[in-house]
Amino acid sequence: MKTWLYLTTAGLAAPSAGWPCCVWSSTGQRQLMPLSEAARALNGQAVDVLLPMELCSWVRSDPWPSRRQPSAQAIAFAVEEQLGEAMETLHLSVGARDREGRYAVVVIDRQRFAAVLARLTASGIVLRSVFVDADVLPAQQAFGVWWFGRWMLGGGLPARLAIDDAGLAALKPGLPKDIRWLDERQDLSAAEQWLMQEHGHAINLLQGEFAPRHQPLPWRFLGLALLLVGLLTWGASETRIHHLDSESRRLSAQNEQQFRALYPQQTRIVDLAAQLQTLQNPQSPASRTAMVTLVKLIEQVVGASAVDVQRIEYRAGDGWKIQLIANSFAELEQLRERGRQHDMPVKLDSSNKVREGVQATLTLEDGV
Repeated sequence: MKTWLYLTTAGLAAPSAGWPCCVWSSTGQRQLMPLSEAARALNGQAVDVLLPMELCSWVRSDPWPSRRQPSAQAIAFAVEEQLGEAMETLHLSVGARDREGRYAVVVIDRQRFAAVLARLTASGIVLRSVFVDADVLPAQQAFGVWWFGRWMLGGGLPARLAIDDAGLAALKPGLPKDIRWLDERQDLSAAEQWLMQEHGHAINLLQGEFAPRHQPLPWRFLGLALLLVGLLTWGASETRIHHLDSESRRLSAQNEQQFRALYPQQTRIVDLAAQLQTLQNPQSPASRTAMVTLVKLIEQVVGASAVDVQRIEYRAGDGWKIQLIANSFAELEQLRERGRQHDMPVKLDSSNKVREGVQATLTLEDGV
């Protein structure tokens, strides 16, 4: 069972040690007190913090084209158009994939969230997790809960909101008929039952740069001693290794110089041994196989998408690498899916957003 520390909306304007809070224990007991007193009452106990929905926003991505878990960066770019502020000023926390294939994202101002966490730490609060109140409502059904002076809407709804009576009156015609209403003014214990349930769907805001750092283990000093022994051993052989490395680089440079003298038309050296073998035996089975693979890759995977191919290169043993620009991260996922459908498990690395779209490197390894 969890112990919740709820930071009410009354302290949002000027966060301080006197922030009005509520400590809610696993027994259902509610204690209202300022933040400074809550810290003393908890006495170092790790707690789950609840923030009011008024501090955050909640958005969802479009249905994701692949069932493979996307990166947080890809999700961020997917919901960028729904954000009212520059992404650099925001902290985004990503939830799990829902039944529609969408990803929910809690959005909060980065500096403001950092200030709240700093205030909690300065007050002596030990954090286990940080959630948003409207996002904790049970996901099995749509809920409307009157809690701490306003209505929270969430649960099975495709939205997370905190509104007053006037706002609810405007939204009520569009809400589901089977929505469950709870009101702490009528039955406090019933209105807080959702705090006692499982919250696996709720999004923990302690992600990315705000993720908790693991405490060093007690035996770290033994590890440090072993590391020092290893460093001493390494130092004893460093001179010899450095000599061998220098000699290897000298021979490599000499080989490249001789290769350029023999084949001046080869302006780019990727794999000297492979290139030399191909030039001396251009009709080798390996060369023919590589070219057949490239043709198949272009026709069945890359050519079926509206992507801009910038560079293609081949390295024996590693396979083909194609640097390209796609319109979106979703289009990259479609490339990956198309490759799987044609038994060509391609990899997409180094993806980043550029002015023209999304730049990435598609790789198809030899032998696949």
